Amino acid sequence: MGARIEDYALVGDCRTAALVSRDGCVDWLCVPRYDSKSIFAALLGTEEHGSWRLTPTDPDARATRRYDDDTLVLITRWETSTGTAEVHEFMPVDGGRVDLVRRVVGVSGYVEFITELRLRLDYARALPWVLQVGDTKGPALRGIAGPDAVVVRGVELHADGSVHRAFFTVEPTITLDLTLTWYHSYRPEPGPLDVDTALAHTRDWWTKWASRIDHSGPHHEEVVRSLVILRALTHLDTGGIVAAATTSLPEQFGGARNWDYRYVWLRDASLTLDVFVRHGFLGVAEHWRMWLLRTVAGNPGDVQIMYGIAGERELPERELRSLPGYEGSAPVRVGNGAVHQYQGDVIGEVMVGLESARTAGLQEGVFSWSLQKSLLEEVEANLERLDNGIWEMRGEPRMFTQSRAMIWAAFDRGVRAVEEFGLNGSPDHWRDLRDRVRSEIDTECVDPVTGRFVQFAGTDQVDASLLLLPQVGFCAATDPRMLATVAEIERTLMRDGLVLRYSTDTGVDGLSGSEHPFLACSFWLVTQYAMSDRRHDALALMKRACATANDVGLFSEEYDVGNRRQAGNMPQALSHLALVRAADALSGQG
Repeated sequence: MGARIEDYALVGDCRTAALVSRDGCVDWLCVPRYDSKSIFAALLGTEEHGSWRLTPTDPDARATRRYDDDTLVLITRWETSTGTAEVHEFMPVDGGRVDLVRRVVGVSGYVEFITELRLRLDYARALPWVLQVGDTKGPALRGIAGPDAVVVRGVELHADGSVHRAFFTVEPTITLDLTLTWYHSYRPEPGPLDVDTALAHTRDWWTKWASRIDHSGPHHEEVVRSLVILRALTHLDTGGIVAAATTSLPEQFGGARNWDYRYVWLRDASLTLDVFVRHGFLGVAEHWRMWLLRTVAGNPGDVQIMYGIAGERELPERELRSLPGYEGSAPVRVGNGAVHQYQGDVIGEVMVGLESARTAGLQEGVFSWSLQKSLLEEVEANLERLDNGIWEMRGEPRMFTQSRAMIWAAFDRGVRAVEEFGLNGSPDHWRDLRDRVRSEIDTECVDPVTGRFVQFAGTDQVDASLLLLPQVGFCAATDPRMLATVAEIERTLMRDGLVLRYSTDTGVDGLSGSEHPFLACSFWLVTQYAMSDRRHDALALMKRACATANDVGLFSEEYDVGNRRQAGNMPQALSHLALVRAADALSGQG
């Protein structure tokens, strides 16, 4: 069984990433992309499903870890009875290849390490053919299975069944580099990596990127780390922004609420785009807009809610029997069936995000504004269609209030694009549609007795996504309907000081079981508090929500308050971007 979710740190190259546990095990790595097949998958099973251990042999060794300043270089410091050593782990950025580096540095005394390699390719369905291929340049071990090949260098590994193991000792004068390189098995094997050069370049790349972050308000460290994580989840080549680095980490331990988040949701990517723009990264916004143009090219009626990292449209959901799941949480899923859903809010999120970029100075091209007009035509064509909502309900489609509000926002941004930016379009028509949707929400999505917004037309339940209405300008944060909604969220959706998405008891999501507080929702409530002059409550909730991060500042999707542990896929883009927006609201920039 893998470690607790919060025990993992992420190292990545902006194309994929490895999860490294606090006890020195790489338990998750898919290559060459986030959504590729795994070569280590102990995260969703046991070490026998693929793992790379690197730890002192001293059973009482104590580990502390941190990122090297504002980079994605992870430094784990091991204190043992005989000495101290550090492990510096990273994936080189923009090097034209896929490498994972684990540099062991002696600090004081001496420390004996053990490393154990269990290569299990293709989601642990392929045990590779392994050969010793070392030469005068040093020891090396090659594993091949089908199209994938891996070479591990730095120490001579000896076979023990399907495990390869080595022991070595470091002192203050000794640095040992262990490297893993993935490549296509039908291509020539890459040569040894120049680790010194790769490390210097990677540190410099991340340091220069982070130095451009425009932020000086409260929670600065959390904002910077969150933006770095969001950058790591943004593919360096395609511009696609994945929702998380993992698949099938459970929302309910032992349950079936396990989904694959290694794809690009238009909603999540648009929200990420907005926080990048707010903090000075217009180039990232342009890169993603080009991804969008390529991805949705063609008939606007074919627009999906999500795509592959390069814009792939086929993401069939299937179950993997080769992996038992995190703590037995089955099934493990690859692909995501939500790709076929209609979620009415998505185009509104895209229009809001692109307006943020336009306001910040990103010029519209010939095709970018034409695309947005086509998207508005698609919104109009589906104006009366019921949807599955922001939470991808697998129950009966409804008229979800937040979806309708985002349809309002889509037409609103179309009107503003013409009136404030001089673009061509049909502002009178869009205004009429916008006002029609507003009237519908006002009459059908507000409870007539309590005066609060409801989850969907015809219910009296609330939903944490209603907290987004003021953020997109549908109503003021101090609107009496909004204040009544917040009061009901506090009464029914707060669990031990954090916020649930919605009540799972109603059966509206079409799933069995329950879930834990959703971290993005707690940050949304912080923003609402800040916008409605409840600063004391905002600061208190921000402190509680930020405390759910792990020791290196990573947030998962949900948090199990009772057992004080993270739940769901991680690191979760939506959690990190919601934190940034909450911090902005606290500084008056929301």
